[in-house]
Amino acid sequence: MAVSISAPVHDVLVLQHTLEDHPAYLGQWLDAQGADWQVFCTEAGQAYPASVAPYRALAVLGGEWSANDERPSLRQAEALIREAEALGVPVLGHCLGGQLMARAFGGRVARLPQPEVGWLPITLHDTPAARAWFGGPRQATVYQWHYDGFVDLPVGAEWLASSPACPHQAFALGIHLAMQFHVEITPPKIADWLAAPGDVYPGAIARHPDSVQPPEAMRAATARHQAGSEALADAIYAAWRARWRR
Repeated sequence: MAVSISAPVHDVLVLQHTLEDHPAYLGQWLDAQGADWQVFCTEAGQAYPASVAPYRALAVLGGEWSANDERPSLRQAEALIREAEALGVPVLGHCLGGQLMARAFGGRVARLPQPEVGWLPITLHDTPAARAWFGGPRQATVYQWHYDGFVDLPVGAEWLASSPACPHQAFALGIHLAMQFHVEITPPKIADWLAAPGDVYPGAIARHPDSVQPPEAMRAATARHQAGSEALADAIYAAWRARWRR
């Protein structure tokens, strides 16, 4: 892919893989900031742009697919992530988006021994990079829905957060942040996912009760943790915006 150095004309490009994994709180936050942003959903038949050159920042959402699936749209997302690095466009990855960042930058994604689904605690590392992205707290309860994870970080990446079931919860690489969890989550989005949770989820509840929540527990936890999730998202998104290309 040829790298353009033309001036950006839009603030943010959002890559959406599947219909049910939409921008949600990220979209609300961008609107509140008055940002000029565009979202393209490949499952809706929208091809991803050929280049990130017209944008100041890139956000990559999650989805039920594996980052290792042989889908042209996933390889295009990785190409855009690599181009963003070349242009100084900061990339923010949510779940599958973070996994694609790991692959694009030379890391590895694989099936985890234990999935994470629901509201679960993570430890934020006490490092300058972690504080810069997440703010002050050392512990957070975040929303997870994943069976894969980035098991090997890219060379030069800074490890920022962990959990018992998924050691690599987040990493920073220069101006970019990859997360395994969903800070863009909202209660309506959770309700949509629980309405069609897929074939793997019911069995995972029985096999991994310590890291996969049943629907009733997840709904109760949403009432307790949504506000904290949005506060963490505000900190992360503000740190990302501070890095947008000028």
